Amino acid sequence: MTNLTPTGFLDIDGASLEYKWLAPRAADAPTIVMLHEGLGCVGLWGDFPEKLQQATGAGIFAYSRAGYGQSSPAALPRPLDYMQREALDVLPKLLDAIGFKRGLLLGHSDGASIATIYAGAHQDHRLNGLVLVAPHFIVEDVSVKSIAAIKTTFETTDLRAKLARWHKDVDNAFYGWNGAWLDAKFRDWDISEYLAYIRVPVMIVQGVDDQYGTLRQAEIAQEECYCPVDLKIIAGAAHSPHREAAGPTLEAIVPFAKAALRDDPGLQAA
Repeated sequence: MTNLTPTGFLDIDGASLEYKWLAPRAADAPTIVMLHEGLGCVGLWGDFPEKLQQATGAGIFAYSRAGYGQSSPAALPRPLDYMQREALDVLPKLLDAIGFKRGLLLGHSDGASIATIYAGAHQDHRLNGLVLVAPHFIVEDVSVKSIAAIKTTFETTDLRAKLARWHKDVDNAFYGWNGAWLDAKFRDWDISEYLAYIRVPVMIVQGVDDQYGTLRQAEIAQEECYCPVDLKIIAGAAHSPHREAAGPTLEAIVPFAKAALRDDPGLQAA
């Protein structure tokens, strides 16, 4: 399926998934596929996809996973291996559906973990690199503490109303993510085994003040990966550097993306 409109929905495994595609198309240039965070969706990327497209010349494809944005709701409670299921079952079908030919995966938080699992589990010759923004490979105490705190915030402040602007079923989005992370059994979640099987360059972008994870996550990648791992620490940013410090974050990602795609004849340098 290559004749996709700029915005719309894809039917993957019976779920209707909203997407946004910024030209050029997959047949004409590399594509950067964006995987959102645990409370994210297409809309919550803001104008970062447009900035990334303008700076790289690559096509940008962003989608909302089931349970997020305007996509179909997810069955709750989410299984504790929901990120593995997304990476192993859903993402391969989505990449085929959009005619993905070459490019990068750019994931934030949960999306970065999904990108890691995909790249480690699939020796996909179409993939030229990974950009992992605030990734999780293991569960840290700070993660659980912050996720417990945001549950209280969601239930006692206007956060629910703010998120409802972006998610068709805000409770499905929030509790699907929050419930899994706060399950006691989730403390054993560990995807670091996938890192050793990644065969493309990796960039990790981490905010100095990330409230959901520490630099231990990046250290694990550097210890386990056989591929090159670049780390960029963003000052003035917490868990969402692409929103909190968009300029420095772009300055980190764009050279990496251009280097990973440097031999591609379809890439028009900005």
